[in-house]
Amino acid sequence: MRLPTKRLRRSRGFTLIELMVVLVIIGVLAALIVPNMLDRADDARVTAARTDVNNLMQALKLYKLDNLRYPSGEQGLQALVVKPTVGVIPANWRPYLDKLPSDPWGHPYQYANPGLKGEIDVYSFGADGVVGGEKTNADIGSWQ
Repeated sequence: MRLPTKRLRRSRGFTLIELMVVLVIIGVLAALIVPNMLDRADDARVTAARTDVNNLMQALKLYKLDNLRYPSGEQGLQALVVKPTVGVIPANWRPYLDKLPSDPWGHPYQYANPGLKGEIDVYSFGADGVVGGEKTNADIGSWQ
């Protein structure tokens, strides 16, 4: 028994209309989901920067406990990784970090001694890499 050719053609694949409907549905779902995912990624970077700043502050506090002072502005955060060779050389120095992290946007963290907002400041300039800004471009610092 032989099936009609019209029926065979129909069962072989999808029509252009069916494919277009599926693509429209996928596009609508992507338009709803992708912006929410991008906001989450930005939030995660800000949270990671805050965590890094807190970790750097803890390492600086240990440095001060051992050496009775924070690294100078000239020595910078590098004093947590390598023994300073400029300024006041710390007598009880030891490595406080294996390596200095970069902020989630690939920029180095900033250090100020004396700080503008505290005794010392550790901060990131945010996504844009320049002072100030709003949302993900806002500075993230130890004073927050």
